[in-house]
Amino acid sequence: MKKGKSEYHSVKNKAPLLKRLKKDVFSNYELYLMLLPVVAFYIIFHYAPMYGVLMGFQDYKPMLGIEGSPWVGFQHFTDFFNSPYFFRVIKNTLTISLSQLFFSFPMPIILALLLNEVKTRWFGRTIQTVTYIPHFISLVVVCALVRDFTSDTGIITSIFKFFGYDGRTMLTKPDLFVPIYVTSGIWQEIGWNSIIYLAALSAVDAQLYEAAAIDGAGKWRQTIHITLPSILPTIIILLILKMGTLLSVGYEKVLLLYNPGIYDTADVISTYVYRLGFESASYSASTAIGLFNSLVNIILVVMANTLSKKFSETSLF
Repeated sequence: MKKGKSEYHSVKNKAPLLKRLKKDVFSNYELYLMLLPVVAFYIIFHYAPMYGVLMGFQDYKPMLGIEGSPWVGFQHFTDFFNSPYFFRVIKNTLTISLSQLFFSFPMPIILALLLNEVKTRWFGRTIQTVTYIPHFISLVVVCALVRDFTSDTGIITSIFKFFGYDGRTMLTKPDLFVPIYVTSGIWQEIGWNSIIYLAALSAVDAQLYEAAAIDGAGKWRQTIHITLPSILPTIIILLILKMGTLLSVGYEKVLLLYNPGIYDTADVISTYVYRLGFESASYSASTAIGLFNSLVNIILVVMANTLSKKFSETSLF
């Protein structure tokens, strides 16, 4: 009797919710129509392809398809863990990602803080435009410029010759790949990534600075005690999102810059997956490694979010 009563109350409580939803759809149908393309995009290009993850647990044969290919369980995962390339690609990926985290991540914040102090309007806008432009240049063009500038006759190589560099093409030296990769990334994205910090800075109450100036605080103390705490939630959210891509170094830029002579420091997970999938046609192995990469990124996001929630009031979820 009690069970039937609870089911009755459950149906009774759901009825008003469905009624309100139906009423809201009819009254705001224009907004729901605008939402449909976004929902369709994520379903078609993000959720539907997840069916292909099954290939990571199969010996996938294109002629047989996913339904007809034999299952092999976790064989591709164990093969990757036992592969001689496992530690190399993990080490290189972490090296590049951590270098970007320590050097690239703070740069847009510093640029935004400096631009926020510029009082001459035309000068500030000029600096913003100059730093934004590289973001809109094709990655192929950017990498071609980097290869040209760091060649044995390039301008950067010529400058370094004055400081004792031997003059060889920089991208032929394994120990120079990561600095070139990170530095070129800073140049390309520093202006674009600073936009969100500039938006956060525009929301800081000007009266706080006036009060601090009356109390005798200079620009440095105002930055430390007012500006940075005000934009700290934005920094934390972006840092959590950055942690979620720690093992996701894009293969495009690496492929355009590296060569077999510097695989020891340039070969990352994404390029290894690319070679397995497109050059060796090992679709199952590449899918398994890609799935492993995604799972690690999810774990890192959850850990970063948990730590942020524990030590501050800012978190993604």
